[in-house]
Amino acid sequence: MSSPPGRGRPFLPGSALRDATKTSFHRSQTLDYRNGCAFFRLPTVGIGGEQLHVNQLSEAELDELSSIRPTLTYGQAKRAPPSDFIPAYVAFDKKILKFDAYFQEDVPLSAEEHYRIRQVGIYYYLEDDSMSVMEPVVPNSGLPQGKLIRRQRVPKNEHGDHFHWKDLNRGMNITMYGRTYRIVDCDPFTQVFLQSQGIELNPPEKMVFDPYTELRRMPLRKYITPSDFDQLKQFLTYDKQVLRFYAIWDDTNSMFGEKRPYIIHYYLADDTVEVREIHEHNDGRDPFPVLIKRQRLPKTFVDKKTTFPSCVLEISDQEVLEWYTAKDFAVGKSTTLLGRPFFIYDCDEFTRNFYRDKFGITDFQPVDIRKKPLEEVPQVLQVIPPYNGFGFLEDSLQNCFSLLPKPPRKDVIKMLENDHKVLRYQVALESPNPEDRKRRFILSYFLSNDMISIYEPPVRNSGIIGGKYLGKTRVPKPGSTTENATYYEPSDLTIGSTVEVFGHRFVITDADEYVLNYMESNAESFPAATLQSLRDHFRPRDSPIPETRKQELDELIVQVQEELKLHNYLNNRNIQEKFHQRDQDGSGILDKGEFLALCNSLNVPTSNVLVNKKQKLSFLPHKHTKAIAL
Repeated sequence: MSSPPGRGRPFLPGSALRDATKTSFHRSQTLDYRNGCAFFRLPTVGIGGEQLHVNQLSEAELDELSSIRPTLTYGQAKRAPPSDFIPAYVAFDKKILKFDAYFQEDVPLSAEEHYRIRQVGIYYYLEDDSMSVMEPVVPNSGLPQGKLIRRQRVPKNEHGDHFHWKDLNRGMNITMYGRTYRIVDCDPFTQVFLQSQGIELNPPEKMVFDPYTELRRMPLRKYITPSDFDQLKQFLTYDKQVLRFYAIWDDTNSMFGEKRPYIIHYYLADDTVEVREIHEHNDGRDPFPVLIKRQRLPKTFVDKKTTFPSCVLEISDQEVLEWYTAKDFAVGKSTTLLGRPFFIYDCDEFTRNFYRDKFGITDFQPVDIRKKPLEEVPQVLQVIPPYNGFGFLEDSLQNCFSLLPKPPRKDVIKMLENDHKVLRYQVALESPNPEDRKRRFILSYFLSNDMISIYEPPVRNSGIIGGKYLGKTRVPKPGSTTENATYYEPSDLTIGSTVEVFGHRFVITDADEYVLNYMESNAESFPAATLQSLRDHFRPRDSPIPETRKQELDELIVQVQEELKLHNYLNNRNIQEKFHQRDQDGSGILDKGEFLALCNSLNVPTSNVLVNKKQKLSFLPHKHTKAIAL
């Protein structure tokens, strides 16, 4: 076996030889894991994989060799199986030591208690040596309870040491975060564990209770021997069987009181009573169906002392001498429930059968509670004040009959049948003033409500502002009084008749053709004289023009056109509009005086020869434009 190169030579400069063929210089791995735990093992080769010539046996292997006996003499030695390695967090998983303890807390601002005892549980977790302190929740204590110290390693002193399970025992004080706990006992598992570890446990102590909590503890319920009456049998026998009574509560003696109907339900299963309110349509009350909820109602109370409060939240059997039962309800009698008198006037058929079979009562005659009709009080004849002129007569008259007047009734059928039907008339104002005699108005009669309106068409350079002269209103006839008011009707409006409107007199000079058509279609509703006056008025328009007169009109139109051509300064369109406005009925005929007045207002020269040739000048609709146009 050859020695490695350079072996035996001193490791001095110039004496060490380097192997030029060596290319690997890594070190072998000496860290290994077994059962999840790291341990050190001896390297098997040197740097770069060189063979080690020193002893490579570990201490464990040397100990094993020392205990080996000669196989030929004693035979093969039996080895015990190696024990498995178990970590602490696996061995002590979910193993907790529990100690019962308490601590005392001062209460400086209370006259009823000076200190308070609070019981806690100290938990020690063996897997990681952590601790936690839990306080059981006491109902209605008013204290924040639960986890006092969360799970953690609790420091033991100022040197950085932590509490260990060896430091815990019964009958000792332990201070954690400035609060001292007294350990009085532990659970059986904790006791067995500590004894197995060789710790001698102190004797257990009694748990100390809070004196104020013990003072407030409710006394034990005292049981009373039940009576012979079996409530379960009553429930099974009369379940879903209810007596129904119809009652009324008369509260008319109080201010704004009235009679209100109710339904009283008596439940046979548990002798409870319920009162429900009957709501009527538009009674103005909130929709609360129950007046008295289902409960046992006291009938007679025990004699109360003067010190007993007049208002109590609950009534027990000690305060009540007798409760309401089915025998206390009968048709035709009054029953007082919680201070309210209810008069029972009727019941249903099931209630009648129950009382007939149970108590032998056969008289169930219902009581008539209907309101008696009020006696009509004769009205004293009242003097109606005179009409003041404001508003309509019928509307103002309602203020004399009621404090809250209602509008008078309207003929809706007449309004629907005659909607948008209007009779129009041309009227002239009768006035001693010569300027007012030339004014022309349009009188409109509305058939839907018999109202009249008057409108004055505006005329340029007349000095009178046209527009609405009279709004829609009913116009009374002359001599009409407030007691017997008569108004103008379509039959009163004839050609040439005079209409007096609030002191102003108007003469009807013309009418719309729709007036004649409407009256002819409804001839049975109008007098013959009214219809005949309209026919006579429209007859000259409908008569044919003689041939000789037609020729004369054509010659006259030609002469007028030749005369107008001599005056170029005239506004033909303005003249045409004025003639159309003056000829409101569209007949094409104007009076001589009206024609001359219109020409003078428009500065149109007139020839006396042409004017006197005809007393009336006719303008046919198709020739009117021809006569005006140049």
